[in-house]
Amino acid sequence: MKIALPVENDRLCLHFGHCTKFVIVEVDESKHIVGKEDAVPPPHEPGVLPKWLHEKGVNVIIAGGMGMRAQQFFQQFGMQVIVGAPPEHPQTLVLAWLDGKLTTGTNVCDH
Repeated sequence: MKIALPVENDRLCLHFGHCTKFVIVEVDESKHIVGKEDAVPPPHEPGVLPKWLHEKGVNVIIAGGMGMRAQQFFQQFGMQVIVGAPPEHPQTLVLAWLDGKLTTGTNVCDH
């Protein structure tokens, strides 16, 4: 499984489409992190990031905020979207999600 997180300054970027990079974490069947990739996204336009992350094999997106249209694009590619995550370090968020302990709040994006 691959989990992608939008990142700014080594923390989750609260506005999905405004990040400078994505951290893509690979997890094995035993829920252990087995790899990590920093990936610079293509220019942000509707539908571009979901296609790009799908091509990278991403299954799950953890974000602070994401508009409904973007969420629908990801769901069309069969990706699970988690919004409302706090601005923590990506590995902390992934491990919390894998343990079923990720606390999410309000989707900080309203468009």
